[in-house]
Amino acid sequence: MSARVLVVDDIEQNRKLLTDKLKNEYFHVITAVDGEDAIERALAEEPDVILMDIMMPKLNGVEACRRLKNDPRTEHIPIVLVTALNEREDRLRGLGAGADDFLTKPVNDLQLLSRVRALTKYKMVADELRKREASGKRIGAVDIAAQSRASEPARILVIDENERQARRICRYLEGLHRPISHAEATQLGISGSMVDLMIVSLSNEKLDGLRLCAYFRSLESTRDLPILVVAEPDDEKKAVRALDLGASDIVIKPIDSEELLARVKTQVRKKRYLDALRARLDQSMELAVTDQLTGLHNRRYMRVQLESFVKRANMGGAPVSILLCDIDHFKKVNDIHGHSAGDDVLREFGRRLRENIRPMDLACRYGGEEFVVIMPDTSQALAQAAGERLRQIICETPFPIGRGDELKVTMSGGVSTILPPEDSIDGLLKRADDALYRAKSAGRNQIQTELASFA
Repeated sequence: MSARVLVVDDIEQNRKLLTDKLKNEYFHVITAVDGEDAIERALAEEPDVILMDIMMPKLNGVEACRRLKNDPRTEHIPIVLVTALNEREDRLRGLGAGADDFLTKPVNDLQLLSRVRALTKYKMVADELRKREASGKRIGAVDIAAQSRASEPARILVIDENERQARRICRYLEGLHRPISHAEATQLGISGSMVDLMIVSLSNEKLDGLRLCAYFRSLESTRDLPILVVAEPDDEKKAVRALDLGASDIVIKPIDSEELLARVKTQVRKKRYLDALRARLDQSMELAVTDQLTGLHNRRYMRVQLESFVKRANMGGAPVSILLCDIDHFKKVNDIHGHSAGDDVLREFGRRLRENIRPMDLACRYGGEEFVVIMPDTSQALAQAAGERLRQIICETPFPIGRGDELKVTMSGGVSTILPPEDSIDGLLKRADDALYRAKSAGRNQIQTELASFA
């Protein structure tokens, strides 16, 4: 897996050493000489991973990391801090600034490559979601900020056959998070898809930690779930293998409670960042196909769905019919009662359509006071009967408007049905529109069908 890696170190020899190691594995390497240079290069080059020395002039690695993580343009880029000292304080300061991982000089080749590859996978997911979100904005979807969950306690599943160690880990996490042991989760029926983070011991015998990492990565429900593995200090190869199989981070025994909390915070932050991207994307895509006033599908969505039904019917599949309906004298509602009352009528009209059609049918706002109901697998006779039933539902109960007032509303409708084998969406809509015009001309508050002949 190739990626763009930004290497930041004020000593040229160190930069060259890391650059050569990464280039030998076909990574594209960019370099910077200090923290300020790193920020400029990160903004200009948009790397996939940043490897940054802590001790540098002008701006040290920890402060540069903090600035990058506080900038929306670079917050999603994983940062690995590199230090000459294996000091607990350095790790805690760096994790507190938002660093995703640490490497200690001299840098071990196996650890370097496994961490870069693991963080690249995360970056690829974030980039894809950001790209889709940008596409949604370009097509006019409205971006709604998802509700932040950053401060909420995380539900954490601890999988460790050593009950004493599992209890110790849970005790470290209690207060800030909601840890639960594997034994408790089994009793309560809590699965991996119901938690924010999983902590897995690699010392398990019955529950093979490596096999669990691979298994959870194979399931769609837990594919993006962060997994923090607990490894023995002398079992480096197993820990690195866990990263290759999908683990997100490693904690080495003996477990330092503050470092554990800092690493958990980092993994939960990354997960919730991706969750927020997905939520914004889902909301944007929903708004792209939904009429905001009535909550029905919009014209764009109607045409996409109708195209597939028409194509299927033209190829010998089941027929599709549509009802094109229009609120009678709607202009008078706006002129006499105001546009607010008009909006009330449109919302109530949409609600009655939505709640009185079959699950397989699609109610859409076509534009203004016109609506379309798509009825798959429906003959013209059944579509006309459905239209008549909807007409009665609309006219039999007055519509509430404004301050407790009510208004009698009626509708007119035109029904058309597919004419295979070469019918089109525009032809179907045109025939329904002609039928609607005849319903209006005949006195309104009625349903008419198309005049086309059927074989």
